[in-house]
Amino acid sequence: MYETIKYKVESAVAWIGLNRPEKLNAFTRRMNEEIQHAVRASEDNAEVRAIVITGEGRAFCAGQDLTEVTPETNLGDVLLDLYGPMIKEVANCEKPIIAAVNGVAAGAGFSLALACDFRLVSEKASFVNAFVNIGLIPDCGNLYYLTRMIGQAKALELSLLGEKVTAAQAEQLGLATKVIAAEEWKEQVTAFAEKVASKPTMAIGLIKQSLEASYHLSFDQYLKTEAEGQRLAGLTKDYKEGVTAYLEKRKPHFIGQ
Repeated sequence: MYETIKYKVESAVAWIGLNRPEKLNAFTRRMNEEIQHAVRASEDNAEVRAIVITGEGRAFCAGQDLTEVTPETNLGDVLLDLYGPMIKEVANCEKPIIAAVNGVAAGAGFSLALACDFRLVSEKASFVNAFVNIGLIPDCGNLYYLTRMIGQAKALELSLLGEKVTAAQAEQLGLATKVIAAEEWKEQVTAFAEKVASKPTMAIGLIKQSLEASYHLSFDQYLKTEAEGQRLAGLTKDYKEGVTAYLEKRKPHFIGQ
């Protein structure tokens, strides 16, 4: 079905593997489209309660495959037609998305990792805001997320210098949810993904919506949005299970509904 990614669903987790290892999983038009499709399919699949995006081989994603563009290419159109829709599909997904950054994440690959809800980072991985190194500006929502995560001064530093950020530095900056030893990589990523998948899925989607709303609403407007979100959460089966489990002094078993 897919040519540039791998896709499977196991234990309520959808695994999306960027699969151009010989090109360090650099983006092509086809890969952009396939990532969009896979994320949308995962969101529509009731069996999926968490999504992992990772890279095959030694890289997460090296950014745009520069053999697909020329100096005459209208890069603004490329962003609007391909990258914008892909990043929005990731950002707007109501299910939790984990970037399992197994190797270098550069350029638009860095941006993809930033758009995810969690970033699990191999101790061998690194991030590079590489755009300035070829005379471009960070794109694919890069500065939108980066500034919110690490502040304006550090975001500017990473963007203007275009230098490598190690896994340890990413953890210090707050970019990494967790840094994982290479020998424990698969086991710990799987355990983390399954833990996230076991949580109340609809509540997670509402939390993501509330956080995004907090950036552009007045406090009074936000309180109304919050109240509506809580009303919807209170109608879910998982809320009822959570309360029942609390009263019965046991661990809740959420079903994502």
